[in-house]
Amino acid sequence: MCTAIIGVEPSAPVPVLVAGVRDEFIAREWEPPGRHWPDRPGLVGGRDLRAGGTWFAVEPAAPRVALVLNGRGRMAPEDGRATRGELPLRMAADGKLGELELAAFDPFHLVGAEPDRVRLWSWDGRDLTERDLGRGLHMIVNSGLEGEGQQEGETEDAYMAARLAHFRPRLAAAARPEPGSGEDVRAAWGAWLPLLEGDGLPRADHRALLPILDMGDGRVWGTTSVSLAALTPDGVRYDFSAAPGDAAAWTRVL
Repeated sequence: MCTAIIGVEPSAPVPVLVAGVRDEFIAREWEPPGRHWPDRPGLVGGRDLRAGGTWFAVEPAAPRVALVLNGRGRMAPEDGRATRGELPLRMAADGKLGELELAAFDPFHLVGAEPDRVRLWSWDGRDLTERDLGRGLHMIVNSGLEGEGQQEGETEDAYMAARLAHFRPRLAAAARPEPGSGEDVRAAWGAWLPLLEGDGLPRADHRALLPILDMGDGRVWGTTSVSLAALTPDGVRYDFSAAPGDAAAWTRVL
């Protein structure tokens, strides 16, 4: 149940804001943001140790940010399946998907953000759609932009709908941040930060932005990190928390 939050205001000093909330099995191992890919030395992001890709990639020189969420639809065949963690690396590095054998990928939603343009690609195992995200606030969950894509009619859909209903109006009503390069994280992200730290909801609450759920048999699913990026024509600010909900856990990456 990952979530992406995108704020676009072309006339603002910081025209694009990106927040990526990564939900995964807690036991799945990963490394914090760094330059983990020798073949793409400019890229910065956390690295998934199972598949080697990432969920949130930053190319500071562009500047460009890309992030991926699981989508809904027909899964790729197990034989020859490619990792979706490759997609943010490709998008952040090149600014485009390029030539891909899409049938090798499970369904996904991929965001590519630059200071003057934000795009969303959605693949359902059959069709790829591309759209521009214009001025305003946008929230993307596994069922798509504003939760308006493919539904499965299960508990996960209800949780995502509750999350959108709770957080979207609060984020829209909060003063839009204008993160500066020299500010600490609380000053930089202002009224958005308490919301991105969970808005005081218990992590087991069905509305939670930072959920943690016991799936039984020793499996625990929940938010493992939160990534924040602010894009201007001059560069990108990148903040990261490996302990979601902990106000003291934020680190400055770029």
